[in-house]
Amino acid sequence: MELKRAATVALVVAFCALSYVPAPTEGAKILAIFPTSARSHYIVGSALMKELARRGHEVTVINTFPQKKPLKNYHDIDISSAADLVKDLVPNLFAMADQSVWESITMTNKFGQMLANNTLQNPNVKKLIASNEKFDLVIMESFLNDAHLGFAHRFNAPCVALSTFGASRWTNDMVGTPSPTSYVPHPFLSFTDRMSFVQRIGNMLMTIMDTVLGHVLDFPVQSAMYEAAFPDPKPPLEELRRTAVSLVLLNNHFSLSYPRPYVPNMVEVGGMHVNRKPNPLPEDIRKLLDDAPHGVIYFSMGSNIQSTQLPVEKREAILRVFGKLKQTVLWKWEDETLPNRPDNVIVKAWWPQDDILAHPNVRLFITHGGLLSTTESLYHGVPVIGIPVFGDQFLNMAKAERTGYGLLLPYQEISEERLAQAINRILGDAKFKTVAQSISARYRDQPQNPLDLAVFWVEYVIRHRGADHLKSGGQELGFLQYHGIDVLATIIGGPILFFYLLLKLLCGGRSKNSKKVVNSKKKRN
Repeated sequence: MELKRAATVALVVAFCALSYVPAPTEGAKILAIFPTSARSHYIVGSALMKELARRGHEVTVINTFPQKKPLKNYHDIDISSAADLVKDLVPNLFAMADQSVWESITMTNKFGQMLANNTLQNPNVKKLIASNEKFDLVIMESFLNDAHLGFAHRFNAPCVALSTFGASRWTNDMVGTPSPTSYVPHPFLSFTDRMSFVQRIGNMLMTIMDTVLGHVLDFPVQSAMYEAAFPDPKPPLEELRRTAVSLVLLNNHFSLSYPRPYVPNMVEVGGMHVNRKPNPLPEDIRKLLDDAPHGVIYFSMGSNIQSTQLPVEKREAILRVFGKLKQTVLWKWEDETLPNRPDNVIVKAWWPQDDILAHPNVRLFITHGGLLSTTESLYHGVPVIGIPVFGDQFLNMAKAERTGYGLLLPYQEISEERLAQAINRILGDAKFKTVAQSISARYRDQPQNPLDLAVFWVEYVIRHRGADHLKSGGQELGFLQYHGIDVLATIIGGPILFFYLLLKLLCGGRSKNSKKVVNSKKKRN
């Protein structure tokens, strides 16, 4: 009888487990910090925040692009004074294409520090920090802005970090995710996951340099900003780095990048900003795309790089190539006029890029190779020519060329001959389009929409009050402990030390005996 009762209970428990659906998490108060003045970064973050607002959460977003038509439940804290920080730091971003690796890393660190400080010094943000506001969750963009972890402590809320371009040193350290240098290329290098021995040496040296510079040059600055901005009592920033972050969302996906290991609380949601159902295009743009008998080439260097700052000789070389094409060219050009513009080239300061790439008449995308642009082109199956300038653009375009959906054209090598050769090769060889469409198919083949996945994990952290059970023990370890260097040193160094001392003891004893023998012989003589 008892056996039968136990079996019945087990069946009921199993049925409940199988039929369990988590209760909807509604009405949470969420604070988000998106400090960068790059619109592309904000596009990713705002896609998540708008969806959370639509699902009934009350969101407050610190950002540089306040809404023109405010959404319900979506409140902006305007820090648009940061909009010109990039221009102040690097007036012409094309100059970064000629920077050394050292200059690129130090410049990126400095940019992150400027953004972090500008946010914390903004009067609207200071007012928020001094207020008695309550939040259930903090979502912060992770882009060399460790000082902003102070928001999580200030409002006693779990923290979700969002990386707009993928895993990096600063996101990996937050959750203890492994990043083997043997097959995970540094974001600033144009290596793939199949590196030669020499490349693996370079990748390790780059990773070490990045890590040392981060700890020696960047972290002390971030810590000082944190100490100055947030009231006491508070833990050291180093402690917050190990304990504050419950989850990291990555704007990446293995089908678009390289397979690599992650801990459970680092989740890929790449392309969550892409419109699964394209928005209707403005009538003039739709007509341009529909009426192009030979197709359309779309050309944009992203939201930060200004095409108008191209050197005259490169601009003229590009225009000569475009003028000889049958295709219509849509160029993101930030000025009202473009000197010597051919009739088939149409310029606008801003195009609805995602919806343009969704149009079936687009044959080619010429891009700087940023992750948002790369993701959008692959989602829509459009091959690319990449002209990387800085950051992860080199990595993305190396992937494009190796995989076969695009070509890399170094900025320094832009010429009429090289550009024409690249365009003709892609337009004349159907395999580039075929590979792009193949990647599009496997990227779309996901069990869940990336935006829905991101919302699920955000609400999961809220439901489970920080979801501490997701946190890896690796978050609490120092560099030597995490990599097992202390253990290896003990295992290898212990026996070496033992045999060294033993040898010294034996040799020392033999030496003493030898001296005694010599002394005794001397006495006899």
